[in-house]
This record gives sequence, C-alpha cells and structure tokens, in this order.
Amino acid sequence: MIFNASEFVFQPPPQVARARRILIKPSAGYPLPHPVTTSRETLEKVIWGIRQVSEADIIFLEGSPHRESMQSIYHALGYDFPRVIALDVKDCVLVEVENPLTHPFAMSTFWLPNIVLYCDYLISIAPAKVFDRQGSFSIKNLLGLLPVSKYQGEAEYGCGSLYSLGIGRVTADLYFTLPFDLGIIDAGKKFIGIDDPTKGQIEDYGKIFSGDPYEVDREASQAMGLVTDYLQLIGIGKAQLAPSQF
Repeated sequence: MIFNASEFVFQPPPQVARARRILIKPSAGYPLPHPVTTSRETLEKVIWGIRQVSEADIIFLEGSPHRESMQSIYHALGYDFPRVIALDVKDCVLVEVENPLTHPFAMSTFWLPNIVLYCDYLISIAPAKVFDRQGSFSIKNLLGLLPVSKYQGEAEYGCGSLYSLGIGRVTADLYFTLPFDLGIIDAGKKFIGIDDPTKGQIEDYGKIFSGDPYEVDREASQAMGLVTDYLQLIGIGKAQLAPSQF
C-alpha cells in the first residue's frame, strides 16, 4: 500500500499481536539524516503502532560498514526509543544459514546474527534510494545484517567480497535465505546517488510504501520508473520453490 508520508499511521498485521520478539532492521549504517538513513519519525510511528497491540520485545539490528559502534550511530540519529533494544551486528553470535534455492544466484549460505532466528516478526524499514536507475529498497536493506568480519574481503570497508559476485544476485539470495514479514519504504524524501552511499541528490517524494517486501519494492520501482535487478532475479527464484513458500 502507498500512503502520504504526512498521513502515515502504522496498522500492524495480526501476527504482530502474537509475536514475542519483533525485529526492526532500519537503514542506519551512517550517522546522517534521512534519506541516507531511516527517519526517526517513521520509526516512531511504527513503534507506536506495535505498542497499540503488543508488549513484545522490539529489537533494532544494524551494522556499520566501517565497523563503528552502532550505539554511537543510534544516538546520533536520535533512535532513543523507550523499551527498544538496539543491537550491533558485530556484537552478535553468528550462525550459518542455508539458502533454500536449488540453484542459488551467488551464495549457497549466509552468516547471519543468530538473534534474527529467535524473532517472531521481522520488519525492514528502508529509505528510498536510487543508484544508476536501480532501486535500493526494503530487501536490499537486509544487506546491513551481514557481518563485515565475514564479507569484507580486501575492501577498505563494508562487505566488499560480495560485490564481485554481483550485489543484485547476493540480495536475491538473501531474500530467500532470510525472508522478512514486512517491508516499509520510508520515501518522504528520495536519495539519488552514484557510488558513495552518503553523497547524492535529495528530492522530496512524500510517500510511504508498506506491505510484503517483494511487493512494496516492486511497487516503488514501478512508481519511480526504475528497473531493479534483484527484483527480476527474485521473480526467477520464486519459480524454483513451491508456490506455498513465497
């Protein structure tokens, strides 16, 4: 669904009321304001909506590509919500999770923070970013859960070893390996960049997309006139799996 950003009120799905632990993956790898990162206002609306129906533990989980302390970045972004546990990927115990695709696009397994597997409901809240006419939305936001310690390679920072495999392919594999329940695209403003994820043009957009991660990313791509490669690959991957799985 598409909402005007100023009118957005989060109406949690029924599963939220039954959850004991709810994980929110914001885009918060840099101490920079929206739309480089997820806006505090949108996070506040989602947390408020959850609290209307649930007293579950709410957990933020993010990692810094420069391996900086996420606690300092959360503080700089104003993510100081009461009764929210804010965690850093680099401090988590890691587990290796198998990709269910018979023919993975790039990765047969992923190292992931084990806390994700103990959560009952998973939400990705990402800003709207465009790089070279490719959308970077709620599914690509999940790359921030990958530990830099495992995937840095020879790069100076970030998960550089994954880019040689094709980051669209890696994103598609991660979608199937770690399926999230809900995707929210925080598109009050839109970020348009080239290579540097912190430098680009900013445009007012005034929308919020919310729903199934694949559907909202596809809807946002269509609305913005983009061709997003990881969505095309996910469509191919879905054909490998039983219809009931995705």
